[in-house]
Amino acid sequence: MKQDTLLNVSRLKMHFDAGKGKTVKAVDGISFEIKEGETFGLVGESGCGKSTTGRVLMRLYEPTGGEVRYRGKNIHALDESESFQYNRKIQMIFQDPYASLNPRLTVRDIMLEPMEIHGLYEGRKGRLEKADELLESVGLHRGFANRYPHEFSGGQRQRIGIARALALEPEFIVADEPISALDVSVQAQVVNLLKKLQKEKGLTYLFIAHDLSMVKHISDRIGVMYLGHMVEITASARLYKEPLHPYTQALLSAIPIPDPDIEDKRKRIILKGELPSPIDPPTGCVFRTRCPAAMDICAAEKPVLKEAEEGHFVACHLYDGNMKKEADGVKVTVQTS
Repeated sequence: MKQDTLLNVSRLKMHFDAGKGKTVKAVDGISFEIKEGETFGLVGESGCGKSTTGRVLMRLYEPTGGEVRYRGKNIHALDESESFQYNRKIQMIFQDPYASLNPRLTVRDIMLEPMEIHGLYEGRKGRLEKADELLESVGLHRGFANRYPHEFSGGQRQRIGIARALALEPEFIVADEPISALDVSVQAQVVNLLKKLQKEKGLTYLFIAHDLSMVKHISDRIGVMYLGHMVEITASARLYKEPLHPYTQALLSAIPIPDPDIEDKRKRIILKGELPSPIDPPTGCVFRTRCPAAMDICAAEKPVLKEAEEGHFVACHLYDGNMKKEADGVKVTVQTS
């Protein structure tokens, strides 16, 4: 069954004034779409622009260029009524469960606040009942509602954050590295909870993370970002089986495989050099200064994200003309698993 496009990001730019006439190009012309009911994973190194993209979708930033359309409407050109509804339909799960909850409020008050602002449910009694239901839906006892955030573990706080995000019955949730601050033993529990809630409530997720091994288990499709640019987009299974972009190949080669025979034979790709500054990115392809397959054209022309194979988009000159090539003796198709 064909899924409808819920959100479409087109040539999005988010630049910041760094003073002295310099500009930080945090996001520099990315495009992607998210279909209704799917989880779109957004991955890349710290500083690549993932969280900035999520904040633009939440309308915390006014973009420098491009546009974001939600159900066909530009989210930065909505009237007052449409804007109020959008703020309800899109919610966020924050990275830090310790900083994202007001320490002065009980869990119950944290849950009630957004409901009261949007006038949802039948009076205070209905809201209290809804708050208790939401706590139970994320695996917490309704008796916890009278406690304060400091009385909970990190995993429990993140569950409270998830329950708060669900309080307004959203359609779309931006999960900004929701498991990176949690113990490894708790991360899988939170991911499984998100998958369960998605199935029950028909939610759509943008799942932002830098841990590719965890993104694989929750995402339907994955976009890979590098220095403010989208370098590859495809289905999760295909990305892990056949990554096309040299940067994606390097990222995946760093994921350990729990099989000593495979791990011993596998090729590890070590990127040379430091991550360039978003204030002064390289000309042409922003990855060329660290790419083992860089060619002369990479410095002269910026690659365009295009379909190299059906449903598999990549921004790399190695795939110009839909042909896999070799450059400088470096074979670009690398087995990563």
